[in-house]
Amino acid sequence: MRYFVIAPLLACAFLSSPVRATDLLQVYRDALVNDAVIASARSAREAGQERSVQGRAGLLPVLGVGGSYNRVNATAATRSIDYNVNTYALTLTQPLLRMANWETYQQGKLSVAISDAVYAQAQQDLIARVAQAYFDVLAAQDVLAFLKAQESAISEQLASAKRNFEVGTATITDSNEAQARYDLAIAQQIAAQNDLDVKIAALQQIIGKPAGTLATLRPGLKLSPPEPAQMAPWVSSAEEQNFGVLSQQLALEIARRDISRNRDGHLPTVDLIASRGTTNQSSPSLTTQSGSITSSTVGVQWQIPLFAGFAVTSKVRESIALEEKARADLDNIRRIAAQAARQSYLGVNSGLAQVRAYEAAEISSLSALESNRLGYQVGVRINIDVLNAQQQLFSTRQLLAKARYDTLIAGLRLKAAAGTLKEDDLALVNGLLQN
Repeated sequence: MRYFVIAPLLACAFLSSPVRATDLLQVYRDALVNDAVIASARSAREAGQERSVQGRAGLLPVLGVGGSYNRVNATAATRSIDYNVNTYALTLTQPLLRMANWETYQQGKLSVAISDAVYAQAQQDLIARVAQAYFDVLAAQDVLAFLKAQESAISEQLASAKRNFEVGTATITDSNEAQARYDLAIAQQIAAQNDLDVKIAALQQIIGKPAGTLATLRPGLKLSPPEPAQMAPWVSSAEEQNFGVLSQQLALEIARRDISRNRDGHLPTVDLIASRGTTNQSSPSLTTQSGSITSSTVGVQWQIPLFAGFAVTSKVRESIALEEKARADLDNIRRIAAQAARQSYLGVNSGLAQVRAYEAAEISSLSALESNRLGYQVGVRINIDVLNAQQQLFSTRQLLAKARYDTLIAGLRLKAAAGTLKEDDLALVNGLLQN
């Protein structure tokens, strides 16, 4: 009988295991589905894929059907005739020599490549935005947790100061100072809670739904330096492989081809024309008999432009100026990418140095706190000394966590600037989390 009581309890214990926290990779995948910015970029990429089809259309034949219906009144001397003329024809036009259409086709293919590069950059931006919002939430949680721990410690010290004052072993100053610190901690908690709510809302804006409990960094983890360890390869990669640079390089090539396309406005055009048509006439006219006439024609049509009011020359000058603009934009974007790589590389190395410094400071602060607690117990330290040591320890731990977050984000931004950031890199960061 006792077995039937214990068995359901064991089953409930296994079924009621803790809910797994949402990690960084899951948040990113939710953002891929729900983020409005990446959805817009995805639609823009799909629209850009059609540029190649549209450009190729200028090289393919054009087939159409046309016709007309006319009521004719013919008069000659004293004779007048009214009759109907119905005409329809099937026409095929195949461009044979249209250099401008060929340049348009090449520009269409380049536009497709631009849309792919822009979407790839949007994916990298999404990784960086998700990581930034994710770690902003963790940092805000750390601030609130540290303030609560500080408030708890101050509360204990406040109670102790009041007891000591009542028995005459401490002054009212200790009690007042502890009370002031306690009130300040409460006020800071309110501000920290508001900041946490804002950060959670920012993350929810990206993923389109509540994120729930987030996985945190494993305690005591060791962060790796960037590989390669020199700045120059990262800067070189940013100048050549950054998706913004690649997009602008393609835009420059489109501008160059636009010059050729406009210059082709001076060239002759040759088209193959084939048609088959039928003309129906209801009654004889003054010169022809009634009936139906069917005819087929095949031929070549050519045209040599002579003068278009200087429009072609003006378009060439315009396209040359736009090419110079595209070249200047490329130089600017390349410099921006290189600067972003330098800044992120320095951010990673600075963050690693800060992490090492805060780890040493954490050990020192913990030792200082233990020493002040012991000194307070033996009467060589006062209450305010213990509170200062506690506050220093909490602040150090908060700064250590923030330094780790900033270093990880800087590493992702470094790879984004170099054009190598992928979901696998986010998975590596996700491996540093614990549920």
